[in-house]
Amino acid sequence: MGARAGGGGLELRFGSINLLLLLIFFITSLFLNVYFIFFFFSYSSVFSPWSVPGWSRSAAEEAEAVAAISCSGHGRAFVDGVMIDGRPSCECNTCYHGSDCSLHSVDCPADADSGNPLFLEPYWYRHAKGSAVVVAGWHRMGYVTTGENFISVELERHIRMLHRNVGNAVADDRFIIFGAGSTQLLYALVHALSPHNSSSPASVVASIPYYPVYRMQVDLFDSKLAEWRGVTSNWVNESSSSSSSSSDGSMNNFIEFVTSPNNPDGLLKHSILGGSSVIYDYAYYWPHFTAIPAASDHNVMIFSSSKLSGHAGSRWALIKDEQVYKKAIEYMKLNTMGVSRDTQLRMLKIIKVILAENGRKGDIFSFGYQTMRERWTKLNKVVSKSRRFSLQTIPSQYCNYFKTIRGPSPAYAWLKCERDEDQECDVVLKNAGINGREGSLFEADDRYVRLSLVQTQDDFDQLVQKMDALVSDHQSISSV
Repeated sequence: MGARAGGGGLELRFGSINLLLLLIFFITSLFLNVYFIFFFFSYSSVFSPWSVPGWSRSAAEEAEAVAAISCSGHGRAFVDGVMIDGRPSCECNTCYHGSDCSLHSVDCPADADSGNPLFLEPYWYRHAKGSAVVVAGWHRMGYVTTGENFISVELERHIRMLHRNVGNAVADDRFIIFGAGSTQLLYALVHALSPHNSSSPASVVASIPYYPVYRMQVDLFDSKLAEWRGVTSNWVNESSSSSSSSSDGSMNNFIEFVTSPNNPDGLLKHSILGGSSVIYDYAYYWPHFTAIPAASDHNVMIFSSSKLSGHAGSRWALIKDEQVYKKAIEYMKLNTMGVSRDTQLRMLKIIKVILAENGRKGDIFSFGYQTMRERWTKLNKVVSKSRRFSLQTIPSQYCNYFKTIRGPSPAYAWLKCERDEDQECDVVLKNAGINGREGSLFEADDRYVRLSLVQTQDDFDQLVQKMDALVSDHQSISSV
Protein backbone atom coordinates (compact mmCIF):
# COMPACT_ATOMS: atom_id res chain seq x y z
CA MET A 1 0.00 0.00 0.00
CA GLY A 2 2.73 2.45 1.00
CA ALA A 3 4.77 1.65 -2.07
CA ARG A 4 1.84 2.11 -4.39
CA ALA A 5 0.98 5.43 -2.72
CA GLY A 6 4.55 6.67 -3.18
CA GLY A 7 4.46 5.68 -6.83
CA GLY A 8 1.19 7.57 -7.37
CA GLY A 9 2.70 10.71 -5.88
CA LEU A 10 5.68 10.44 -8.20
CA GLU A 11 3.38 10.13 -11.22
CA LEU A 12 1.48 13.21 -10.04
CA ARG A 13 4.69 15.23 -9.76
CA PHE A 14 5.79 14.18 -13.26
CA GLY A 15 2.37 15.12 -14.65
CA SER A 16 2.58 18.56 -13.05
CA ILE A 17 6.01 19.14 -14.57
CA ASN A 18 4.76 18.17 -18.05
CA LEU A 19 1.80 20.49 -17.70
CA LEU A 20 4.11 23.30 -16.63
CA LEU A 21 6.41 22.69 -19.58
CA LEU A 22 3.47 22.71 -21.97
CA LEU A 23 2.28 25.97 -20.46
CA ILE A 24 5.74 27.53 -20.80
CA PHE A 25 5.98 26.32 -24.42
CA PHE A 26 2.54 27.74 -25.22
CA ILE A 27 3.32 31.15 -23.70
CA THR A 28 6.72 31.28 -25.46
CA SER A 29 5.13 30.32 -28.79
CA LEU A 30 2.42 32.95 -28.35
CA PHE A 31 5.02 35.62 -27.52
CA LEU A 32 7.18 34.73 -30.53
CA ASN A 33 4.19 34.78 -32.89
CA VAL A 34 3.12 38.19 -31.63
CA TYR A 35 6.70 39.44 -31.93
CA PHE A 36 7.17 38.19 -35.51
CA ILE A 37 3.79 39.54 -36.61
CA PHE A 38 4.67 42.94 -35.14
CA PHE A 39 8.12 42.81 -36.77
CA PHE A 40 6.63 41.85 -40.13
CA PHE A 41 4.20 44.77 -40.24
CA SER A 42 6.80 47.19 -38.88
CA TYR A 43 9.26 46.08 -41.57
CA SER A 44 6.60 46.28 -44.27
CA SER A 45 5.58 49.79 -43.24
CA VAL A 46 9.16 50.94 -43.76
CA PHE A 47 9.91 49.20 -47.04
CA SER A 48 6.39 48.73 -48.47
CA PRO A 49 4.45 51.94 -47.78
CA TRP A 50 1.54 50.84 -49.98
CA SER A 51 0.72 48.11 -47.41
CA VAL A 52 -0.36 50.78 -44.93
CA PRO A 53 -3.61 52.51 -46.05
CA GLY A 54 -3.55 56.30 -46.19
CA TRP A 55 0.11 56.83 -47.07
CA SER A 56 -0.89 59.35 -49.79
CA ARG A 57 -3.29 61.24 -47.53
CA SER A 58 -0.86 63.94 -46.44
CA ALA A 59 0.10 64.70 -50.07
CA ALA A 60 -3.57 65.04 -51.03
CA GLU A 61 -4.25 67.27 -48.03
CA GLU A 62 -1.31 69.50 -48.93
CA ALA A 63 -2.46 69.84 -52.55
CA GLU A 64 -6.03 70.65 -51.54
CA ALA A 65 -4.89 73.18 -48.93
CA VAL A 66 -2.82 75.04 -51.54
CA ALA A 67 -5.66 74.90 -54.08
CA ALA A 68 -7.94 76.53 -51.52
CA ILE A 69 -5.71 79.63 -51.21
CA SER A 70 -7.67 82.59 -52.55
CA CYS A 71 -5.96 84.65 -55.26
CA SER A 72 -9.06 86.75 -56.09
CA GLY A 73 -9.60 84.97 -59.40
CA HIS A 74 -6.55 86.74 -60.87
CA GLY A 75 -3.85 84.23 -60.00
CA ARG A 76 -3.21 80.86 -58.47
CA ALA A 77 -1.05 79.18 -55.81
CA PHE A 78 1.03 76.05 -56.42
CA VAL A 79 2.49 73.43 -54.10
CA ASP A 80 5.99 74.35 -55.34
CA GLY A 81 5.36 78.09 -55.17
CA VAL A 82 7.48 80.65 -53.29
CA MET A 83 6.82 80.30 -49.56
CA ILE A 84 5.71 83.40 -47.65
CA ASP A 85 4.72 83.13 -43.98
CA GLY A 86 4.88 79.35 -44.19
CA ARG A 87 2.64 78.80 -47.19
CA PRO A 88 2.90 79.10 -51.00
CA SER A 89 2.18 82.60 -52.24
CA CYS A 90 -0.18 83.63 -55.04
CA GLU A 91 1.30 83.92 -58.52
CA CYS A 92 -0.64 86.75 -60.13
CA ASN A 93 -1.77 87.20 -63.72
CA THR A 94 -0.27 90.00 -65.79
CA CYS A 95 -1.12 93.48 -64.43
CA TYR A 96 -2.35 92.13 -61.07
CA HIS A 97 -0.42 92.22 -57.81
CA GLY A 98 -0.77 92.08 -54.04
CA SER A 99 -0.72 89.12 -51.67
CA ASP A 100 -4.03 87.89 -53.08
CA CYS A 101 -3.70 89.36 -56.62
CA SER A 102 -6.59 91.75 -55.96
CA LEU A 103 -4.78 94.92 -57.05
CA HIS A 104 -4.90 95.92 -60.72
CA SER A 105 -2.30 98.11 -62.44
CA VAL A 106 -4.20 100.21 -64.97
CA ASP A 107 -1.11 101.43 -66.83
CA CYS A 108 0.35 97.93 -67.20
CA PRO A 109 0.82 96.85 -70.86
CA ALA A 110 -1.28 93.94 -72.13
CA ASP A 111 0.76 90.80 -72.74
CA ALA A 112 -0.20 89.37 -76.14
CA ASP A 113 3.28 88.04 -76.88
CA SER A 114 3.49 84.69 -75.11
CA GLY A 115 1.95 81.46 -76.36
CA ASN A 116 1.30 80.22 -72.81
CA PRO A 117 -1.86 78.06 -73.26
CA LEU A 118 -3.56 79.07 -70.00
CA PHE A 119 -6.99 79.51 -71.57
CA LEU A 120 -7.66 75.85 -70.63
CA GLU A 121 -7.04 76.39 -66.90
CA PRO A 122 -10.78 76.74 -66.09
CA TYR A 123 -11.44 73.37 -67.73
CA TRP A 124 -8.95 71.64 -65.46
CA TYR A 125 -10.32 73.43 -62.39
CA ARG A 126 -13.61 71.70 -63.19
CA HIS A 127 -11.84 68.37 -63.57
CA ALA A 128 -9.53 68.67 -60.59
CA LYS A 129 -10.63 65.36 -59.06
CA GLY A 130 -10.35 63.26 -62.21
CA SER A 131 -7.02 64.73 -63.33
CA ALA A 132 -5.19 64.59 -59.99
CA VAL A 133 -2.04 62.47 -59.86
CA VAL A 134 -0.14 61.31 -56.77
CA VAL A 135 3.51 60.53 -57.53
CA ALA A 136 5.14 58.41 -54.84
CA GLY A 137 8.81 58.87 -54.05
CA TRP A 138 9.51 55.36 -55.32
CA HIS A 139 7.67 55.80 -58.64
CA ARG A 140 9.89 54.59 -61.53
CA MET A 141 13.21 55.75 -60.16
CA GLY A 142 15.26 54.09 -62.89
CA TYR A 143 15.93 54.93 -66.54
CA VAL A 144 13.61 52.34 -68.05
CA THR A 145 9.84 52.08 -68.21
CA THR A 146 7.36 49.47 -69.44
CA GLY A 147 7.84 50.25 -73.14
CA GLU A 148 10.77 50.59 -75.47
CA ASN A 149 12.72 53.75 -76.25
CA PHE A 150 11.66 55.87 -73.29
CA ILE A 151 7.86 55.80 -73.62
CA SER A 152 5.54 53.73 -71.45
CA VAL A 153 3.29 51.14 -73.09
CA GLU A 154 0.13 52.74 -71.70
CA LEU A 155 1.05 56.28 -72.75
CA GLU A 156 1.78 55.08 -76.29
CA ARG A 157 -1.51 53.15 -76.40
CA HIS A 158 -3.52 56.15 -75.18
CA ILE A 159 -1.87 58.51 -77.69
CA ARG A 160 -3.06 56.20 -80.47
CA MET A 161 -6.55 56.10 -78.93
CA LEU A 162 -6.58 59.90 -78.71
CA HIS A 163 -5.84 60.39 -82.42
CA ARG A 164 -8.35 57.71 -83.33
CA ASN A 165 -11.08 59.43 -81.31
CA VAL A 166 -10.30 62.97 -82.49
CA GLY A 167 -9.71 61.89 -86.09
CA ASN A 168 -6.84 64.32 -86.75
CA ALA A 169 -4.11 61.81 -87.63
CA VAL A 170 -3.47 58.21 -88.62
CA ALA A 171 -1.62 56.80 -85.60
CA ASP A 172 -1.90 53.06 -86.17
CA ASP A 173 1.12 51.37 -87.74
CA ARG A 174 3.28 54.35 -86.77
CA PHE A 175 6.32 54.61 -84.53
CA ILE A 176 5.88 57.08 -81.66
CA ILE A 177 8.58 59.23 -80.07
CA PHE A 178 7.78 61.18 -76.92
CA GLY A 179 9.87 64.30 -76.36
CA ALA A 180 10.32 67.18 -73.93
CA GLY A 181 8.71 70.03 -75.84
CA SER A 182 9.03 71.34 -79.37
CA THR A 183 12.68 72.34 -79.44
CA GLN A 184 14.01 68.89 -78.59
CA LEU A 185 11.82 66.90 -80.93
CA LEU A 186 12.01 69.29 -83.88
CA TYR A 187 15.75 69.01 -84.17
CA ALA A 188 15.68 65.26 -83.49
CA LEU A 189 13.63 64.96 -86.68
CA VAL A 190 15.92 67.29 -88.65
CA HIS A 191 18.79 65.04 -87.56
CA ALA A 192 16.86 61.90 -88.54
CA LEU A 193 15.84 63.16 -91.99
CA SER A 194 19.26 64.55 -92.90
CA PRO A 195 21.38 62.31 -95.18
CA HIS A 196 24.22 60.93 -93.04
CA ASN A 197 26.31 59.77 -96.01
CA SER A 198 26.12 62.91 -98.16
CA SER A 199 28.95 65.30 -98.91
CA SER A 200 26.61 68.28 -98.54
CA PRO A 201 24.17 69.12 -95.73
CA ALA A 202 20.41 68.95 -96.09
CA SER A 203 18.67 72.25 -96.87
CA VAL A 204 16.05 73.14 -94.25
CA VAL A 205 13.28 75.49 -95.41
CA ALA A 206 9.86 76.85 -94.39
CA SER A 207 7.19 79.13 -95.86
CA ILE A 208 6.66 82.72 -94.65
CA PRO A 209 5.37 83.38 -92.05
CA TYR A 210 6.91 80.51 -90.11
CA TYR A 211 7.69 79.57 -86.51
CA PRO A 212 11.14 81.17 -85.94
CA VAL A 213 12.49 78.31 -83.81
CA TYR A 214 12.91 76.24 -86.98
CA ARG A 215 15.57 78.64 -88.24
CA MET A 216 17.05 79.45 -84.83
CA GLN A 217 17.66 75.79 -83.94
CA VAL A 218 19.33 74.86 -87.23
CA ASP A 219 21.57 77.92 -86.97
CA LEU A 220 22.39 77.19 -83.32
CA PHE A 221 23.47 73.57 -83.85
CA ASP A 222 25.40 74.50 -87.01
CA SER A 223 25.60 70.82 -87.93
CA LYS A 224 27.37 69.36 -90.94
CA LEU A 225 24.16 67.40 -91.56
CA ALA A 226 21.76 70.33 -92.09
CA GLU A 227 21.77 74.05 -92.75
CA TRP A 228 19.06 76.70 -92.95
CA ARG A 229 18.34 77.66 -96.55
CA GLY A 230 15.50 80.12 -96.03
CA VAL A 231 12.10 80.43 -97.65
CA THR A 232 10.50 77.45 -99.43
CA SER A 233 9.12 79.47 -102.32
CA ASN A 234 12.63 80.50 -103.37
CA TRP A 235 13.32 76.88 -104.28
CA VAL A 236 10.04 76.02 -106.02
CA ASN A 237 11.23 77.08 -109.47
CA GLU A 238 14.30 74.91 -109.11
CA SER A 239 12.33 71.78 -108.28
CA SER A 240 11.66 70.99 -111.95
CA SER A 241 15.00 72.01 -113.47
CA SER A 242 17.68 71.58 -110.84
CA SER A 243 19.81 68.46 -110.49
CA SER A 244 18.56 68.31 -106.92
CA SER A 245 15.11 67.46 -108.25
CA SER A 246 13.93 63.86 -108.53
CA SER A 247 11.96 62.35 -111.41
CA ASP A 248 8.62 63.12 -109.73
CA GLY A 249 9.48 66.81 -109.39
CA SER A 250 10.13 66.72 -105.65
CA MET A 251 13.29 68.09 -104.10
CA ASN A 252 16.02 65.77 -102.86
CA ASN A 253 18.20 66.70 -99.89
CA PHE A 254 15.60 69.20 -98.66
CA ILE A 255 13.77 69.17 -95.34
CA GLU A 256 10.59 71.24 -95.40
CA PHE A 257 8.76 72.41 -92.27
CA VAL A 258 4.99 72.71 -92.71
CA THR A 259 3.00 74.10 -89.78
CA SER A 260 -0.73 73.45 -90.04
CA PRO A 261 -2.62 75.36 -88.80
CA ASN A 262 0.18 77.82 -89.26
CA ASN A 263 1.81 79.78 -86.48
CA PRO A 264 1.15 82.74 -86.67
CA ASP A 265 -1.75 83.09 -89.14
CA GLY A 266 -3.81 79.97 -88.32
CA LEU A 267 -4.20 78.79 -91.92
CA LEU A 268 -4.11 75.11 -92.92
CA LYS A 269 -0.95 74.47 -94.96
CA HIS A 270 0.50 71.80 -97.22
CA SER A 271 3.94 70.93 -98.54
CA ILE A 272 5.15 73.01 -101.49
CA LEU A 273 8.27 71.07 -102.47
CA GLY A 274 6.83 67.59 -102.02
CA GLY A 275 8.94 64.54 -101.26
CA SER A 276 9.25 62.42 -98.14
CA SER A 277 11.43 64.74 -96.03
CA VAL A 278 8.61 66.95 -94.78
CA ILE A 279 8.03 67.62 -91.09
CA TYR A 280 4.37 68.39 -90.51
CA ASP A 281 4.11 70.39 -87.31
CA TYR A 282 0.54 69.78 -86.14
CA ALA A 283 0.85 71.49 -82.75
CA TYR A 284 -2.42 73.35 -83.38
CA TYR A 285 -4.27 70.64 -85.31
CA TRP A 286 -6.88 70.12 -82.60
CA PRO A 287 -10.62 70.92 -82.75
CA HIS A 288 -10.42 73.97 -80.50
CA PHE A 289 -8.10 75.78 -82.95
CA THR A 290 -9.21 74.55 -86.36
CA ALA A 291 -11.66 72.45 -88.29
CA ILE A 292 -10.47 68.85 -88.71
CA PRO A 293 -11.29 68.10 -92.37
CA ALA A 294 -9.53 64.71 -92.37
CA ALA A 295 -7.08 62.50 -90.53
CA SER A 296 -3.59 63.50 -91.69
CA ASP A 297 -1.47 60.67 -93.03
CA HIS A 298 2.11 61.82 -93.60
CA ASN A 299 5.54 60.31 -93.03
CA VAL A 300 6.47 62.59 -90.12
CA MET A 301 3.91 64.40 -87.94
CA ILE A 302 4.45 66.24 -84.65
CA PHE A 303 1.82 67.02 -82.01
CA SER A 304 1.97 69.03 -78.80
CA SER A 305 0.40 68.50 -75.37
CA SER A 306 0.61 72.23 -74.66
CA LYS A 307 -1.91 73.01 -77.39
CA LEU A 308 -3.95 69.85 -76.78
CA SER A 309 -4.52 70.19 -73.04
CA GLY A 310 -2.59 73.30 -71.99
CA HIS A 311 0.21 71.30 -70.31
CA ALA A 312 3.47 72.67 -71.67
CA GLY A 313 6.69 70.74 -72.11
CA SER A 314 5.70 67.55 -73.97
CA ARG A 315 5.48 66.61 -77.65
CA TRP A 316 5.27 63.41 -79.62
CA ALA A 317 5.94 62.45 -83.21
CA LEU A 318 4.21 59.87 -85.40
CA ILE A 319 6.73 58.39 -87.83
CA LYS A 320 6.04 56.01 -90.71
CA ASP A 321 9.59 55.02 -91.70
CA GLU A 322 11.48 52.79 -89.28
CA GLN A 323 14.92 54.09 -90.27
CA VAL A 324 13.87 57.70 -89.63
CA TYR A 325 12.46 56.56 -86.28
CA LYS A 326 15.71 54.81 -85.30
CA LYS A 327 17.82 57.88 -86.15
CA ALA A 328 15.52 60.11 -84.11
CA ILE A 329 15.71 57.69 -81.16
CA GLU A 330 19.51 57.71 -81.44
CA TYR A 331 19.43 61.50 -81.12
CA MET A 332 17.08 61.29 -78.11
CA LYS A 333 19.36 58.80 -76.35
CA LEU A 334 22.33 61.13 -76.63
CA ASN A 335 20.24 64.22 -75.86
CA THR A 336 18.24 63.40 -72.72
CA MET A 337 17.73 59.64 -72.35
CA GLY A 338 14.01 60.25 -72.75
CA VAL A 339 11.40 62.28 -70.90
CA SER A 340 10.85 62.23 -67.15
CA ARG A 341 8.68 59.28 -66.00
CA ASP A 342 6.72 61.73 -63.83
CA THR A 343 5.83 63.78 -66.91
CA GLN A 344 4.71 60.65 -68.76
CA LEU A 345 2.52 59.63 -65.82
CA ARG A 346 0.86 63.04 -65.75
CA MET A 347 0.24 63.08 -69.50
CA LEU A 348 -1.22 59.58 -69.35
CA LYS A 349 -3.69 60.77 -66.71
CA ILE A 350 -4.57 63.91 -68.71
CA ILE A 351 -5.22 61.92 -71.89
CA LYS A 352 -7.37 59.45 -69.94
CA VAL A 353 -9.55 62.34 -68.72
CA ILE A 354 -9.83 63.74 -72.27
CA LEU A 355 -10.86 60.33 -73.64
CA ALA A 356 -13.38 59.76 -70.83
CA GLU A 357 -15.05 63.10 -71.64
CA ASN A 358 -14.62 62.85 -75.41
CA GLY A 359 -17.81 63.61 -77.34
CA ARG A 360 -19.76 64.70 -74.27
CA LYS A 361 -21.19 68.16 -73.81
CA GLY A 362 -18.44 70.39 -72.46
CA ASP A 363 -15.51 68.12 -73.33
CA ILE A 364 -12.13 69.82 -73.67
CA PHE A 365 -12.54 70.43 -77.41
CA SER A 366 -16.01 71.93 -77.05
CA PHE A 367 -14.82 74.08 -74.16
CA GLY A 368 -11.66 75.11 -76.01
CA TYR A 369 -13.47 75.88 -79.26
CA GLN A 370 -16.14 77.95 -77.52
CA THR A 371 -13.49 79.94 -75.64
CA MET A 372 -11.30 80.61 -78.68
CA ARG A 373 -14.26 81.32 -80.93
CA GLU A 374 -15.60 83.93 -78.51
CA ARG A 375 -12.18 85.57 -78.23
CA TRP A 376 -11.67 85.69 -82.00
CA THR A 377 -15.15 87.12 -82.57
CA LYS A 378 -14.71 89.77 -79.88
CA LEU A 379 -11.30 90.94 -81.14
CA ASN A 380 -12.52 90.94 -84.74
CA LYS A 381 -15.40 93.17 -83.77
CA VAL A 382 -13.05 95.70 -82.19
CA VAL A 383 -10.50 95.70 -85.05
CA SER A 384 -13.20 96.04 -87.72
CA LYS A 385 -14.20 99.44 -86.29
CA SER A 386 -11.17 101.00 -87.97
CA ARG A 387 -9.53 100.71 -91.39
CA ARG A 388 -6.17 101.27 -89.75
CA PHE A 389 -5.91 97.58 -88.83
CA SER A 390 -6.99 94.26 -90.27
CA LEU A 391 -6.89 90.58 -89.26
CA GLN A 392 -6.24 87.46 -91.33
CA THR A 393 -9.19 85.87 -93.08
CA ILE A 394 -9.84 82.24 -92.12
CA PRO A 395 -12.72 80.54 -93.96
CA SER A 396 -15.36 78.48 -92.20
CA GLN A 397 -14.96 74.77 -92.87
CA TYR A 398 -16.61 71.43 -92.19
CA CYS A 399 -15.14 69.71 -89.12
CA ASN A 400 -15.25 65.93 -88.88
CA TYR A 401 -14.95 66.09 -85.11
CA PHE A 402 -17.95 68.37 -84.51
CA LYS A 403 -19.80 67.04 -87.59
CA THR A 404 -20.70 70.55 -88.72
CA ILE A 405 -19.36 73.62 -90.48
CA ARG A 406 -17.53 75.73 -87.91
CA GLY A 407 -16.10 79.23 -87.88
CA PRO A 408 -12.47 80.19 -87.20
CA SER A 409 -10.99 80.01 -83.69
CA PRO A 410 -7.23 80.52 -84.17
CA ALA A 411 -4.61 80.58 -81.43
CA TYR A 412 -3.22 83.90 -82.71
CA ALA A 413 -4.41 87.04 -84.42
CA TRP A 414 -2.15 88.07 -87.31
CA LEU A 415 -2.74 91.82 -87.17
CA LYS A 416 -1.72 94.14 -89.98
CA CYS A 417 -1.23 97.91 -89.81
CA GLU A 418 -2.79 99.16 -93.05
CA ARG A 419 -1.50 102.76 -93.11
CA ASP A 420 1.67 103.45 -95.07
CA GLU A 421 3.16 105.41 -92.17
CA ASP A 422 2.78 102.45 -89.77
CA GLN A 423 5.80 100.53 -91.07
CA GLU A 424 6.59 99.10 -87.62
CA CYS A 425 3.25 97.85 -86.37
CA ASP A 426 4.66 96.49 -83.12
CA VAL A 427 5.81 100.02 -82.20
CA VAL A 428 2.29 101.35 -82.84
CA LEU A 429 0.89 98.70 -80.51
CA LYS A 430 3.55 99.17 -77.81
CA ASN A 431 2.79 102.89 -77.72
CA ALA A 432 -0.82 101.87 -77.04
CA GLY A 433 0.22 99.48 -74.24
CA ILE A 434 0.10 96.19 -76.18
CA ASN A 435 3.06 93.81 -76.38
CA GLY A 436 2.90 91.54 -79.42
CA ARG A 437 5.44 89.69 -81.55
CA GLU A 438 6.71 91.59 -84.58
CA GLY A 439 6.36 90.15 -88.08
CA SER A 440 10.08 90.10 -88.85
CA LEU A 441 10.56 87.29 -86.31
CA PHE A 442 8.48 85.15 -88.67
CA GLU A 443 10.44 86.56 -91.64
CA ALA A 444 7.35 88.56 -92.62
CA ASP A 445 6.87 92.31 -93.00
CA ASP A 446 6.97 94.38 -89.80
CA ARG A 447 3.58 95.78 -90.73
CA TYR A 448 2.34 92.53 -89.15
CA VAL A 449 2.20 91.61 -85.46
CA ARG A 450 1.21 88.33 -83.85
CA LEU A 451 -1.22 88.71 -80.93
CA SER A 452 -1.67 85.71 -78.66
CA LEU A 453 -5.23 84.66 -77.80
CA VAL A 454 -4.35 81.57 -75.73
CA GLN A 455 -3.38 83.11 -72.41
CA THR A 456 -5.55 83.81 -69.35
CA GLN A 457 -8.89 85.56 -69.56
CA ASP A 458 -7.28 88.54 -67.80
CA ASP A 459 -4.65 88.78 -70.55
CA PHE A 460 -7.26 88.65 -73.28
CA ASP A 461 -9.55 91.19 -71.58
CA GLN A 462 -6.67 93.64 -71.26
CA LEU A 463 -5.71 93.12 -74.91
CA VAL A 464 -9.26 93.92 -76.04
CA GLN A 465 -9.49 96.97 -73.76
CA LYS A 466 -6.19 98.38 -75.02
CA MET A 467 -7.06 97.59 -78.65
CA ASP A 468 -10.48 99.20 -78.29
CA ALA A 469 -8.88 102.34 -76.85
CA LEU A 470 -6.36 102.46 -79.73
CA VAL A 471 -9.08 102.09 -82.36
CA SER A 472 -11.28 104.67 -80.64
CA ASP A 473 -8.41 107.18 -80.49
CA HIS A 474 -7.78 106.75 -84.20
CA GLN A 475 -11.47 107.23 -84.97
CA SER A 476 -11.52 110.41 -82.89
CA ILE A 477 -8.45 111.81 -84.69
CA SER A 478 -9.85 110.85 -88.11
CA SER A 479 -13.16 112.59 -87.39
CA VAL A 480 -11.47 115.90 -86.47
